[in-house]
Amino acid sequence: MDEEYASIVLENAVRELSRLPGVGRKTALRLALHILRRDESEGVALGEAIINLRKNIRYCKVCHNISESEVCAVCGSPVRDHRTVCVVENVRDVMSIENTGQYQGMYHVLGGVISPMDGIGPDQLEIESLVKRVADEGITEVILALASTMEGDTTNFYIYRKLGVFDSLKITQLARGMAVGNEIEYTDELTLGRSLLQRTLFSESFK
Repeated sequence: MDEEYASIVLENAVRELSRLPGVGRKTALRLALHILRRDESEGVALGEAIINLRKNIRYCKVCHNISESEVCAVCGSPVRDHRTVCVVENVRDVMSIENTGQYQGMYHVLGGVISPMDGIGPDQLEIESLVKRVADEGITEVILALASTMEGDTTNFYIYRKLGVFDSLKITQLARGMAVGNEIEYTDELTLGRSLLQRTLFSESFK
C-alpha cells in the first residue's frame, strides 16, 4: 500500500486478515475494502460474530470437539452410543462425519497426527486421554478414522499399539472406499458414510 495513501486503520485490518490461512496480502486488502463498501451494520455484525466465537467457544473436556459448554452436545446426548468412539484428526472431520448421518457414536479429536517432519509427536496429541477414556468409560469399539496418508497410518498404528492392552476392545478402521491420501473433510458424504458402515478390523490391514 502506497505510503501517501495509506490508512493506518485499513493497514491494521489488512495485516490481521492476512494472518488467516490461505489469505495473502492482496486478498486481505480486497476483503477489507469489501467490508468498507458494505453497510456498517454488516461489518459490525462480522466483528461481533468473531469476538463471540473467540470468547464463547471452547473445547469439550471429554472428546476435545468444539463446544459452548464444558461437555459438547454429542458427549452429552443420552441417545447416542457411548460405547463406540470414532477417532479423528480435527474438528472439521467431526463435522464431515456428522453430515453423513450414518454415525451415532462418540468422537475423540486428536488435534493432529504424528508427523516427525513437522515436529509433532504422540505427546502433543490427545492420545493418552483416549487411552484413559477406554479404560474408564466402558468403551467397546474404537474406530480409527484418520486420513490414508503416511502420517495418518503412523498415528493409527501407534494408537492400535497403545490400545492393545484392552483385550475386549474392538479396533476398527474406515473401509478403503476412500482413496489413499484423501483427507476426511474432502471426501464426499456418500463415500464417507459407506466407509463408516463397512468399517473393518484394523488388524486385518496387516494381512
